[in-house]
Amino acid sequence: MHEKALCEGIVDIVEQEARKGAFSRVKTVWLEIGTLSHVAPDALRFCFEAVTANTIARGAALEIIEQRGTAWCLSCSRSVEISQRYDPCPACGSHQLQVTGGEDMRVKELEVE
Repeated sequence: MHEKALCEGIVDIVEQEARKGAFSRVKTVWLEIGTLSHVAPDALRFCFEAVTANTIARGAALEIIEQRGTAWCLSCSRSVEISQRYDPCPACGSHQLQVTGGEDMRVKELEVE
């Protein structure tokens, strides 16, 4: 389950920010997760609670903001939304799509004390 490793990375980011910002507790972590990122939000939530148990993020809420997948269609020259990699273009049906968004996961915001 790679979500555990992702949560450990989130904790690393939170701890780095705590050293910079001199805060002692994290109340909420907002994550942006692309629909094409291969991250399972439910598994991430489960792992987040376990991984943060003995950190400054213990008990913090995890808020997930879903980012839609987007692609550029080489056939019809349109930017389109896609829900899965290798979906056809919803405008023209072509499979010549170049993914342009929705693959990332990032810590967007922290609510701290």
